Amino acid sequence: MKRSDSIGRPRGFEADEALDRALLVFWEQGYEGASLANLTDAMGISTTSMYAAFGNKEELFRKVLKRYAEGPSAYLTRALGQPTALGVATAILLGTVRTTTRTAHLRGCLGVQGALATSDSGRVVRDLLIAWRNNGCSSVRERFQRAIDEGDLPPESNPGLLARYVTTLAFGIAVQAASGVGRDELQEMADAALRNWPLS
Repeated sequence: MKRSDSIGRPRGFEADEALDRALLVFWEQGYEGASLANLTDAMGISTTSMYAAFGNKEELFRKVLKRYAEGPSAYLTRALGQPTALGVATAILLGTVRTTTRTAHLRGCLGVQGALATSDSGRVVRDLLIAWRNNGCSSVRERFQRAIDEGDLPPESNPGLLARYVTTLAFGIAVQAASGVGRDELQEMADAALRNWPLS
């Protein structure tokens, strides 16, 4: 039997499970839409326990975003391991379509819609998500530069432009998914977008 690690923390408290529950709340409601009451109810802990274990709401969101990157959004890291640039782009868009249409309640992308419109109090989180998206684009650009160096992409290819193209498509898919567009239609759009992919 587990002992309580801090005052107010219920016996048997599991930090990873609580983070997963908070992730679902932020994913569905966005950063500002998720109230402390929503979060603590979903996590099954008191506000005191939440602060003790995870810090304030902003710090909790940072931990949730890291968990999102390692879980639902981990397809990006796997995609970068594909042997060709076209394989990378295909895997990114396929992963985006699958992740953003998981269930009727969890549509779209936490990293795209989590803080698109925020008040001054949410500006730090908005900037955090901008940096998160830009880091993803930079990783894709570096992978496409490697593809040029290895002869997989034509030497005149612009890796930054290709990376921005693929990630913009992915973000657009996320927004369309959040609007209720179905998985099959989104996949058809992704396939069409890659038909003119530059080949060496």
